[in-house]
Amino acid sequence: MPRGRPRKNPDAAPAPKKTARAKTTAATLGFEQQMFLAADKLRKNLEPSDYKHVTLGLIFLRYISTAFEAYHEILLHDDPAAAEDPDEYLAENIFWVPETARWSHLQANARSSGIGKMIDDAMLAIEQANPEQLKGVLPKDYGRPALDSVMLGELIDLISEIGMGGSEDQARDVLGRVYEYFLGGFAGAEGKRGGEFYTPSSVVRTLVSMLEPYKGRVYDPCCGSGGMFVQSERFVESHGGKLGDIAIYGQESNHTTWRLAKMNLAVRGIGADIRWNNEGSFLRDELKDLRFDTILANPPFNISDWWNASLEDDPRWQYGRPPAGNANYAWLQHILWHLAPNGTAGVVLANGSMSSNQNSEGEIRRRMVEADVVDCMVALPGQLFYSTQIPACLWFLTRTKNPKGWRDRRGEMLFIDARKLGTMVDRTRRELTDADVARIADTYHAWRGEKDAAPYEDVPGFCKSVRLDEVEQHGFVLTPGRYVGAEEAEEDSVPFAERFAALEKTLQEQFRQGEELNAKITASLKRVMA
Repeated sequence: MPRGRPRKNPDAAPAPKKTARAKTTAATLGFEQQMFLAADKLRKNLEPSDYKHVTLGLIFLRYISTAFEAYHEILLHDDPAAAEDPDEYLAENIFWVPETARWSHLQANARSSGIGKMIDDAMLAIEQANPEQLKGVLPKDYGRPALDSVMLGELIDLISEIGMGGSEDQARDVLGRVYEYFLGGFAGAEGKRGGEFYTPSSVVRTLVSMLEPYKGRVYDPCCGSGGMFVQSERFVESHGGKLGDIAIYGQESNHTTWRLAKMNLAVRGIGADIRWNNEGSFLRDELKDLRFDTILANPPFNISDWWNASLEDDPRWQYGRPPAGNANYAWLQHILWHLAPNGTAGVVLANGSMSSNQNSEGEIRRRMVEADVVDCMVALPGQLFYSTQIPACLWFLTRTKNPKGWRDRRGEMLFIDARKLGTMVDRTRRELTDADVARIADTYHAWRGEKDAAPYEDVPGFCKSVRLDEVEQHGFVLTPGRYVGAEEAEEDSVPFAERFAALEKTLQEQFRQGEELNAKITASLKRVMA
């Protein structure tokens, strides 16, 4: 992680310095999509899963080089001798970029037949100059024969256009947005494989908006490309907090995805402690002694090859040993194990987790409900995910339902049925709008009785607060549709007699038209038979 000055939060991981961000305007909307489509045209015969690393690596290189070169210009003006001192940049939490690795050098040589090797050398030089943060993170296979040097040169030219015409701060902000958009674009292009590293932004925003991680430790045990962390930091900043008010921790078992996460966070200027090992959070919990204030997770749904005999008596299984054939309840218990006393967690799981009674799942769910650690259940609309059409839900877990100053919700749960929300953004995929996210989050905050939240009310067909004894009556099934009831029909101001008369008139007219049509058909048949 970038070194820098001490920070107020002793738990917080260091992060690169951030400056005020330019606001997104109507003129910039759609820019990311246009850039992605333009880049996609250059990939020729490369698979999206391969081209992803080529493109994202270059965007990352452009980002850190832009930050470096902006500060380099300042130092050249103020103190030329300091401009080539790496410590000057580390003191400002800016990555040191050697001269031959700077974007201006690569851009000047973009049409060279050896540009692939130049990029590889640049990536290696940057890793060697910043080993604590970037060792083993950056892609270094641009010089392979399969990559066309002309395509690489065109891609460099395209990425060079990002943020042109604005200030350096604006350019870095736009680069961060483009990187994030490209992650989503590649996830869509890869389909099922893409879902392994990317959680749709609207789902992440829902989790973050409900849990509101203003401060403290934030954790994701299967962090993918780091989208949960990006949204968490964005939430803190948008609500007047400061970068560093939260300390970010994560673990990822896929090394390639871990590299994406490290680059994604660096591009956004976010310091974090992201661990990797190929055994995963169950078998080798890198952060087993830490407890967290907020946990956000989108574990892989219904994985069946997770079990190992060494997990038999694991202390994390406080509510029962999870079945070897499905890891859903292993994830829930792993997350509960890592929650701080006043912590809250949001977890994305397949809908089956709310009702399954296979093996020990129903019994574990019963014990969790009786222990009062399940705070809220949200049923999501379908078609939100790139990787699966399996319907999903959100579990919200907590160690306390009676936080200071909030309403005492011990012995209760909130159910939200959001299946009717969302808007189709293309033929196969739906997104929750900002209004949808706000409706779900506001309902949760009102139910908890948080400061400045509106009073809570049950809304038939959408949300209901339920006592645990009623959950027991339903066999501890946690599907919101069982509890929220039917949506109230809108009242019709037209009197019944008037509505009935209008319907009768319409019906009589349809009968008359039917008789006329029958007569015409009969006459036509007679002419044919004559």
